Amino acid sequence: MNILERIFGKANKKSPEELFQVTITDDFVTVEHPKKKTKTVKWAEIEEVRVVNTDQGPWLPDVWIELVGKDDSCSIPQGAEGYNEVFEVVSGYDGFDAMNYIKAMGSTDNEQRVLWKRTH
Repeated sequence: MNILERIFGKANKKSPEELFQVTITDDFVTVEHPKKKTKTVKWAEIEEVRVVNTDQGPWLPDVWIELVGKDDSCSIPQGAEGYNEVFEVVSGYDGFDAMNYIKAMGSTDNEQRVLWKRTH
């Protein structure tokens, strides 16, 4: 093993985001991770959409979309397969706050920003 492999790991090592399996159907979003509990949220039951920033990158995912449902929530890291598809759906919600998303993309702070909230 050469010095760069010892410092940075092998080049074929998966990125942290690749460990997440996102399943998207017309009814729900499910997020699976080998070391965490599988989470499912039904589209019709989403109460809030958030973007979450952490200071954990690049070793761990540091930008997430969080779908908060009536009974559960799931978080999808930016870069995971399925993130863009979920973002495309939720960014089309009436009242989606695109400016909060843009601000989050320029932030390195640990924070959550509400992008959309269901009005009753």
